[in-house]
Amino acid sequence: MIPPRDQDPYIAWRPSFPEPEFRPHDTALLVIDMQYLDADADSAMCRKLSAAGFEEAVVAYRDRMALIVPNIRRLQEAFRAAGLEVIHTRIQSMTADGRDRGPSHKKLGHAAPPGARDADILEELAPVGDELVFNKTAGSVFCSTNIEYVLRNMGIRTLVVAGVVTTGCVHTAVTDAADRGFHVALVEDGCGALLPELHWMSIRILRDVYAKILSVDDVIARVSALGPPAGGHPVAEPRRRP
Repeated sequence: MIPPRDQDPYIAWRPSFPEPEFRPHDTALLVIDMQYLDADADSAMCRKLSAAGFEEAVVAYRDRMALIVPNIRRLQEAFRAAGLEVIHTRIQSMTADGRDRGPSHKKLGHAAPPGARDADILEELAPVGDELVFNKTAGSVFCSTNIEYVLRNMGIRTLVVAGVVTTGCVHTAVTDAADRGFHVALVEDGCGALLPELHWMSIRILRDVYAKILSVDDVIARVSALGPPAGGHPVAEPRRRP
């Protein structure tokens, strides 16, 4: 956990952080890397942790996924019901051998070639209709895809971010989005890291500097207040897996 804002020397002296504006047509949910590579109970990452002898960390991470997967599903349903964009990122190379991966992913051994199970987004969180999916081979979706160009084209100004891991791809997406002028809300109970203390460290670093930290319930209340969609982006039917 982290200290209250007024007791945290990191931010207590700073100006009040503005509330992100939730408005129809310019607010989107950005779901980071909720795929079988790293967000499944039997993910490649969990298997590597177990093989290295860190079974306690695996159990804690699986418990965290059991919390955040249904929370992200709730966020998706709320955004879709309001006619707001739901956008996904995933780690996936363009080539089978991963030679196009970024240097950091090569060093870390992150690999999810096209068509591999690891590249698939979890079935319960899968895109529906024509929801956008950005494939990336680096930590930040902003430095490894054309997401900024696309968001500008769609008039998106506010991003609500959830996914994994808090200390990595979530953290860099938040900081890069904020530095590019987007209003960012980070859903604390919609993201997770390998170690709880590292999750909270990222939350503390990002809070009221790069993002407003909100809960799933906070976000859903704000989105629900917008009411049903009046034209614009339609609510899509679920995409069926082959």
